[in-house]
Amino acid sequence: MRCYIGLGSNIGDSRAIIAEALKRLDELPGVAVGAVAPLYRTAPVGYVEQDYFINTVAEVSTTLTPRQLLDGLQQIENELGRVRVIRWGPRTVDLDILLYGEQTIDEPDLQVPHPRMGQRAFVMVPLADLNPELVVGGEKAHILARRLAEEQEIHIDK
Repeated sequence: MRCYIGLGSNIGDSRAIIAEALKRLDELPGVAVGAVAPLYRTAPVGYVEQDYFINTVAEVSTTLTPRQLLDGLQQIENELGRVRVIRWGPRTVDLDILLYGEQTIDEPDLQVPHPRMGQRAFVMVPLADLNPELVVGGEKAHILARRLAEEQEIHIDK
């Protein structure tokens, strides 16, 4: 199954943490990381009294079920020091299932497609880098990404 995983960090060496998260994701049994979008520096959303984030999106192939994949992502987050204190607050690492093939899942702790991805430049811009023709919420990723990038602060990380 082809999936897209969002990655973000704003505590510690975010670039190194994201690189380590991608390595560990690729090491999960039943998961192979394919293309990875460039890193972007983005303003926080929701709780804004925090540092900027480094974000990207990875395309992965998996034989895991959505629940198994979520469990693996949460294990990686925990191993890399993720602590959940404030909703949308600072975090060492955040890994989200954005899309899992064409599936729609609506469970209390697992929603796919990710419910707010079409509102966030830090998701849509790197996702459009990987698959510009992907349709999200009835709109092509590259069109949605361009509009969101005009409305929200996002910069390629150098």
